[in-house]
Amino acid sequence: MLKRRTFLLGGAGAVGALLVGWGVLPPRQRLNTSTPLPTQGSQVALNGWVKIAADNTVTIMMSKAEMGQGVHTGLAMLLAEELDADWSRVRVEEAPIDKIYNSVQNIIDDLPFRPDDDSAFKRTTIWFARKAVREAGTMMTGGSSSINDLWAPMREAGASARMMLIGAAAEQWKVPAAECRTENGYVLQGPGHKASFGELSSMAALQAFPRKVELKNPADFKLIGQPIRRIEAASKINGAARFGIDALPDGLLYAGVVMCPTLGGSVAHFDETAAGKMPGFIKALAFAPYSGGSGGVAVIADNPYRAMNAVEKIDVTWHDGAAATVSSADVERRLAQALDNSDGHTYFHRGDVDAALSGAARVIDAEYHAPYLAHGAVEPINCTAQVADGVATVWVSTQMPALARQHVAKVLDIDADKVDLQTQLLGGAFGRRLELDFIVQAAVIAREGGGYPVQTIWSRAQDFTHDFYRPACVSRLKAGLDEHGKVLAWRSTSASQAIVPESLARYYGVPRIPIDKTTCEGAFDQPYEWPAARVAHKIVELPVPVGFWRSVGHSHQAFFTESFTDELAAAAGQDAIAFRAALLAEHPRHLAVLKRVAELSEWGQPMKPAADGAPCARGVALHEAFGSVVAQVAEVSLGPKRQIRVHRVVCVIDCGLPVNPNLICQQMESGIVFGLSAALQDEISIVKGQVQQKNFVDFPVVRMNDCPVIKTDIMPSRMHPQGVGEPAVPPIAPALANAVFMLTGTRLRTLPLRLEKLPVTASNPQGCKVAPRQQASKGALNINGRAVAVHAEPDMPLLWALRCELGMTGTKFGCGVGICGACTIHLDDAACLACQTTMSCVGYTQKITTIEGVQGAEAQALKAAWIDLDVVQCGYCQSAQLMAACALLKRIPNPTDVDIDAAMSNIVCRCGTYPRVRAAIHQAAAKRRLA
Repeated sequence: MLKRRTFLLGGAGAVGALLVGWGVLPPRQRLNTSTPLPTQGSQVALNGWVKIAADNTVTIMMSKAEMGQGVHTGLAMLLAEELDADWSRVRVEEAPIDKIYNSVQNIIDDLPFRPDDDSAFKRTTIWFARKAVREAGTMMTGGSSSINDLWAPMREAGASARMMLIGAAAEQWKVPAAECRTENGYVLQGPGHKASFGELSSMAALQAFPRKVELKNPADFKLIGQPIRRIEAASKINGAARFGIDALPDGLLYAGVVMCPTLGGSVAHFDETAAGKMPGFIKALAFAPYSGGSGGVAVIADNPYRAMNAVEKIDVTWHDGAAATVSSADVERRLAQALDNSDGHTYFHRGDVDAALSGAARVIDAEYHAPYLAHGAVEPINCTAQVADGVATVWVSTQMPALARQHVAKVLDIDADKVDLQTQLLGGAFGRRLELDFIVQAAVIAREGGGYPVQTIWSRAQDFTHDFYRPACVSRLKAGLDEHGKVLAWRSTSASQAIVPESLARYYGVPRIPIDKTTCEGAFDQPYEWPAARVAHKIVELPVPVGFWRSVGHSHQAFFTESFTDELAAAAGQDAIAFRAALLAEHPRHLAVLKRVAELSEWGQPMKPAADGAPCARGVALHEAFGSVVAQVAEVSLGPKRQIRVHRVVCVIDCGLPVNPNLICQQMESGIVFGLSAALQDEISIVKGQVQQKNFVDFPVVRMNDCPVIKTDIMPSRMHPQGVGEPAVPPIAPALANAVFMLTGTRLRTLPLRLEKLPVTASNPQGCKVAPRQQASKGALNINGRAVAVHAEPDMPLLWALRCELGMTGTKFGCGVGICGACTIHLDDAACLACQTTMSCVGYTQKITTIEGVQGAEAQALKAAWIDLDVVQCGYCQSAQLMAACALLKRIPNPTDVDIDAAMSNIVCRCGTYPRVRAAIHQAAAKRRLA
């Protein structure tokens, strides 16, 4: 029998609100918080996940960070479905830090089991792991696990609340509960009784928890399975959404930082004399390396422009540390040497591989390489903190709120409950915001802020040169074929730095172990039934910080395994899809996905040439990651300089029950675009311990004019929902490489894929300008149709005047040098880069328009299309996208794709919203024509 506890809830204006929870929970139930949920006004909490107000507003607690993957919408759908809530009345709120919100699935996914392992040992290990993590784990968002992790708890929370509301109604109406039903935010009974959830919530809180939670039959789902639009979309297109960098507490100061150019280095000495003479300077301080980061110097000033300028004037002598002798060539050499010396840990072994290779009629071997990669989220690394009177408040975009709070408390030497950590929206993350270095650093800097809040902002150069990178990796593969082309044996051996052991050492200070399943995932658990196989991975210790990167080990292992599988198909003289299909007899999910992608891509049919007459070819890849099976066919041609051009990608996914098909399609598009950047353009190079890439000029990413047409198909399934945020990334690189081989006969085995080394150049956007110098503004500026007084020096970028002097945070800081486009505004109705437009360039007669004030028929049509087509993901770049699109439609009411490419390709979107942005512009233009 379940024990029941009732808690009196606090909160301003709360009227007799009660929280009901379990004291002892079965393993699958995570519903009760250890302390009462905060409530406001008439809100009543029915468990640790849902609060209901008298006006029938349902507030759902979110323990997962929203960083573009749509998790706030997807998870809210689960609870709202079982509650039978009115979706138009559903809101979301950040969950407090509590163990019921601990992430379980992330830990389970890191256990070294193959997906097809159904052993008793695996089941027992997972049972114990779940129990331990619920008690001693941490809150986190990552690993494409949010829906999978909370599929049961969110539904149970909604169902239990629904049953309690029914119980309250039945008691009030004096009828059997079995005669009552729920619908769209109401409890009904017969023709005469109807009450809203809000009317019943106080009585419901007094009900005993159901002994058995009754979940809906999937056939009765009304929300789950529907393409529900994002719950936060509107705020992301009108400038209201608040990201970490948008925190503006009263009295805010700013800090710029410069860290040791050598990875892991620290400060020996610094001289602040020159910086101290800069306007706005308040204080300079040195900070040590924290949580695996580098040491450096910070300058606190009265605005970010002054802080960043002043910190560059600091004269610093550095202690370089262990990485000073490391260069990219050394990394390659040491990885190769590690493979020469041993195979490392064997993660999968079947049959006698050596004997099979010895007896093969033909042996194929190859060596593949993947470089270090940065994350490159458009929202730069930042954190706002205030330390006063033994209490700390932190405003930050993070994937690890509970652990961040613990690290801040430790460095400040205060109790964790004295740290109020408020998670903000994330302007992209891709794994970078699983790290804690910048949060602890900001807390240390804020401690010197005299009790005022201090926002620490990294420049884009500091961001790129002090990341926790996707590890470089080398893989050696060998296979034996018989005289008929049948594969007899497969051997894969790879080497890289560890990811999970390094991360755990930073998080918890635990010793590193030389085994890491995540570095080998996608290799040891591939679905192909080789008669004999051995997969091993060698961990190599190097002084380069590495961490989780979107799809983690799958991101390089899929390239290795799927490219080499294609090599075997070619050696056997077989069609690439037929070859794979013959190896999937025991894996019907994979086989069905492969057949579907072949059908939709018209595999085997002749291809038309590209628009310029260049021949085209297709390539295929199939990969399972985070429980989902994805197949992709890429269609490519070569440009005049032999550059690889991608025209179309057909993607099919089996992710279990599709909770929200629209979000799934978004994530497939996002993963493909993100993966294209890594496959074709990106790499991090190191010289004497210093990262050479410093911005999107030398770390170029896919833009609008590079983006292919993407067609996504979702396989129907009743299986437990699986991950969707990352599985589309791994297959794109091998699909491209395999297409290039079909086109040219050249097998590319090193990322990024290049037939010819092309010079890296900055984007040259059209339709987005830097304003010429004008008469310096001496009075009010015309901003959004109002005269606004701005007090700023002539060389301050308009960006910082808007954000810091006027509090208009819709215009974003992205790169600071005019190449990412995040700061796009209008100057006299033309798109303009606010980070490159100084106050001296703005005349007081000119019209400045930001996302907060953009109006007119074009803006209305575009915003409607943005919502209708669900364009936004993380949303950080969307104000810029809308402003550029609006300026385009004012100039060219009927834009072609070429016009759109010219106007929009200056704006970087790491979430890959380009296909939907293009469609939304066309839709808005069409509606304007009909108006």
